[in-house]
Amino acid sequence: MIIVVTYNGLKWIDECLQSCGDFPVVVVDNNSSDNTKDFIKTNYPNVHLIEQNKNLGFGQANNIGIEYAINHGADYVFLLNQDAYLIEDCLGKLIKIIQDKLEYGILSPFHYTKSFTGLDANFSMFMSRYNISRDYIFDANENKIKDIYSIPFVNAAGWLIPKRTLKKVGYFDSLFFHYGEDRNYCQRVLYHNMKIGIVPNAKMIHDREFREVKPVLKYSDDYYEEYIRYSKVEWADINLKNFDSKFSLHLKQIRRSYFKSFFKFKFRKAKEILSKYRILKGLYPSLKNSRNRNSIKI
Repeated sequence: MIIVVTYNGLKWIDECLQSCGDFPVVVVDNNSSDNTKDFIKTNYPNVHLIEQNKNLGFGQANNIGIEYAINHGADYVFLLNQDAYLIEDCLGKLIKIIQDKLEYGILSPFHYTKSFTGLDANFSMFMSRYNISRDYIFDANENKIKDIYSIPFVNAAGWLIPKRTLKKVGYFDSLFFHYGEDRNYCQRVLYHNMKIGIVPNAKMIHDREFREVKPVLKYSDDYYEEYIRYSKVEWADINLKNFDSKFSLHLKQIRRSYFKSFFKFKFRKAKEILSKYRILKGLYPSLKNSRNRNSIKI
């Protein structure tokens, strides 16, 4: 079953749902204020629409869709962004592979730009960061492209997740609202000794090629929100050993940096460091709870 989380997605939703073909689709709408919900009801009556009265964020809305799919007999769920479109038999190819590759907890197609002139920039960045690009280029040159390339992380714009993964790993963690939840989930998949793979023969479009990215200004609210997201991803990682001692040491280092800046009369820098210290210290209980609930191996 395909799960699409929508939030003011009218610009993309028609092409997104068209690309799903005959697969059953559930849409979880995060209280869109545009015409997304009415458009789906009018044009896609076979899509099961679950409307929320507030924005639950990406992970928690997907959890609702996943629960619905599992309760209705799905052996696999495919998480598809509202701004992403499947190409040809993308989902069929992924399912065929994962049926025989039980060691994989997540499979993703290759992500292309809307113009189909290359790979999505972020997807390509992940391939380069984890040295997949080098291996893929070599294999392509030798006409020996593999069915799957293992990778520690791929963003959740298009994830095939078997029921067996959900039973072992669980759903998205409530610690995350939007951004970071996919990284956390990949960390947990690896913790449970499963692999994450990208499949060259399966393709999708991620329609964000010309989207404007606003710069994050230092000391702004967005700047500190970004720090919170980064801290959650880093410290909720259950693969990290000796969490308490490392977290305590990190706080001490931040305090030391604060006093050093303060006594050098770098007051703005000191204020920034103090804000980060308070943020991180305040996150400790929720980080600890997240780690505790996700580190249980079944």
